[in-house]
Amino acid sequence: MLSTDSIQARKQHGVKARARAKRSSHGIAGNTDRDPVKLLRISSADRVTALIPLRYGRMAASPFTFFRGSAILQAHDLAGTPDTGIDIPVCGDAHLLNFGGFATPERQLVFDLNDFDEVATGPWEWDLKRLTASFAIAGQHLGFSRGDVADAVMAAATEYRRRMAEYAQNSALDIWYEGITFDRMLEDAQTPQGRRLISKSMEKAAGRTHDSVLRKMAFKQDGQWQIRDAPPALFHPNGPNSLLDGPNAWPDTATWKKKMAKCYGHYLDSLAPDRRELLKHFTTQDVVFKVVGVGSVGTRCLVMLLTDSWDNPLFLQVKEARRSVVARYSRAKSEPHEGYRVVTGQRLLQAASDIFLGWASGPRGRDYYFRQLRDMKVSADVESFDARLLAGYARICGWALARAHAKASGRAIELAAYMGRGDAFPDALVEYAREYARQNEKDYRAFTDACRSGKLPLRTDEDMAADFRV
Repeated sequence: MLSTDSIQARKQHGVKARARAKRSSHGIAGNTDRDPVKLLRISSADRVTALIPLRYGRMAASPFTFFRGSAILQAHDLAGTPDTGIDIPVCGDAHLLNFGGFATPERQLVFDLNDFDEVATGPWEWDLKRLTASFAIAGQHLGFSRGDVADAVMAAATEYRRRMAEYAQNSALDIWYEGITFDRMLEDAQTPQGRRLISKSMEKAAGRTHDSVLRKMAFKQDGQWQIRDAPPALFHPNGPNSLLDGPNAWPDTATWKKKMAKCYGHYLDSLAPDRRELLKHFTTQDVVFKVVGVGSVGTRCLVMLLTDSWDNPLFLQVKEARRSVVARYSRAKSEPHEGYRVVTGQRLLQAASDIFLGWASGPRGRDYYFRQLRDMKVSADVESFDARLLAGYARICGWALARAHAKASGRAIELAAYMGRGDAFPDALVEYAREYARQNEKDYRAFTDACRSGKLPLRTDEDMAADFRV
């Protein structure tokens, strides 16, 4: 157990970090004197060429979808801001839609961070700034007033500060075992509307299982399950609807199948022995390419359908792991394996992680990580929120981020001491979110201008789907 002197020294370390970065200094947007189009091209490098226009098409839908797909811009800009010098494992892309509900191995429904492609060691406040900026941008997109937007940002920032102060009083084991269950969220909800939304999400999660997905996504023919093509979002890599060509082609050869089997073997080696034994009960039925999200479009992502002896399904997602944008612009050391980086970061930050989470090296020297495609996963329908619901959701996200940082870092005492009890830090984040929302609008205009002029290729899902219609 820490002595009182040790705790006091850690508090002093947090307070002294204010000399390096005043709490009021967090209101500036950062190093925004750059060409957003150039940085977006850098982040698109080495993606599947045919899918890059779709990535830009999804980003172009609104300033908020643009923000989701342009994490590289904010990471670049944050590198030009004062930071506390307290580096911890951070999510790297903690915007409001990268939180959600999912089932723990004990089948409890919890709320937590759920995307770790950009996880790395970096300044803890970068996560909080990405979160608060996302609420400002989403609130403006939804047409809320300046005051309502500020309320949502303040809710996220003050809840983060409040929960971190609580975790600073907890033991290491208490923090490690802490989880935000939907039952706790129901008890904590401040409005009947919020409680109804949480209850509805719980009902929805109960129906989002592997079994429920099977007949929607697949069919059985000659004793074998096959996933239906739905290009451009879903297609067989070596089938007639494939968008993989040239250096991205997936040849239907024995050599290539051997490489993929080797990749799966690497994945099994990354799992605990009991998980490997569990997967021995499953046989691979089919593998397809899946286009996911906004920022991930163009990276290699596969879905594997496996079944057990009773024909019960298991869907695994195999996702390419690329260099984190946080690592590109922070003091983080390069990781020898990007899939390992994602998996270890996820296990550190989440209260409970997928039992099938693992990593592997794949063909052509690429790194991958594995997880379940769907296991009672639910996300917020922010488009349906009013201002009060958005503020309530912001509070839950601030709580979840504080829990993740406290667990992964063991630095709750330092972070709580740095923030203090007043509103100096949350006020600065409100100003930061407002400033970064303005910068995002400016970058979005530059991006859409580049798309209209042909500097960047753009196609929507509807455009590309039309290519496959007969």
